[in-house]
Amino acid sequence: MSGAQPDMSGAQPGMSGAQPDMSGAQPDMSRRLVHVGSAVVDHVYRIDALPEPGTEKTASSYAQVAGGGFNMMVAASRTGMKVVFGGQLGSGPNGDFLRTAFAAEGIATLTPPSPDMDSGNCVAMISGDAERTFVSWPGAESVLSLGMMAPVCVAPDDWVFASGYTLSYPGSRDALADWIEALPAEIPLVFDPTPVVSEIPRAILDRVLARTSWLSCNTTEAAEIAGRGDVEAVAARLLASHCPNAEAVVIRAGAKGCFVRLADGGAKAIQGFNVAAVDTNGAGDTHIGAFVSALSRGVPPFGAAGYANAAAALSVTRHGGSSAPTAHEIQTFLSHDDQSVHGGRQEAHFRQQK
Repeated sequence: MSGAQPDMSGAQPGMSGAQPDMSGAQPDMSRRLVHVGSAVVDHVYRIDALPEPGTEKTASSYAQVAGGGFNMMVAASRTGMKVVFGGQLGSGPNGDFLRTAFAAEGIATLTPPSPDMDSGNCVAMISGDAERTFVSWPGAESVLSLGMMAPVCVAPDDWVFASGYTLSYPGSRDALADWIEALPAEIPLVFDPTPVVSEIPRAILDRVLARTSWLSCNTTEAAEIAGRGDVEAVAARLLASHCPNAEAVVIRAGAKGCFVRLADGGAKAIQGFNVAAVDTNGAGDTHIGAFVSALSRGVPPFGAAGYANAAAALSVTRHGGSSAPTAHEIQTFLSHDDQSVHGGRQEAHFRQQK
């Protein structure tokens, strides 16, 4: 996760130095993740720094990779969940590229491809400090109807994930909000508002938040929804005023870790890991995927958050958006105490946003 996320509070909650409680956390394919977000093709350019307006830069490397919701799906799949995609892919070369990437990770697509549009794409520029700048072009993933989602059937033990990107598109948000509201009450919904949360009509956002079981957002997104303040107050407002049916909210703070507040009032700042980041693209997606996977195996929320912190830390040490580690790699990372190899735990100091 990007270390450049803004901090939110003057409080410095107590940090758990113990490793996450991963009892019951062996990979278990009995839980399925139904992802109803979007996937796009990322064109990733590595540059030393962003070009000045009106100038040109030559990239040191280029890669075409599956991106968007694919990163979260890969993280969940590599840590033990069976993952299916209920969003929309296109019928052109981008859609074909994504279907090949899905198949390589064992991710099935439940809906037929759009006959009229190709999948969208995103240009990602990764600068020397591992930060990212994006320019995107929406495609088939931005058009959705209830009829198109008819093949997406949810089973009793499934988990459902929705993304703010799909809710930001005028051609998909109404259908997705209707579909989410029609979910059986016992199905957990995980929602990531994403950086485009301000582009989601408030009425749509409120409907989805009211149905959300687990909210995961970064500090900026949390402030956009619930207003600024210290992280504990913002988390409390998210639960009380915006996500009244949620079990918990997770506020991610990049390399510092994350803050978890439960509906029963329990709260904890879960510290992050010091690692040498080379590419933060997809780190937040990795965090959410690993968190949901751990929850689905019965890991308690604080332990699941620590597990997700480790997954995200590993992902930023690798190039590529779909750099999520496997369950074995995460467990190996957590089991090592050699700070020269894995880095120390980093305190999460949440300062008041100005």
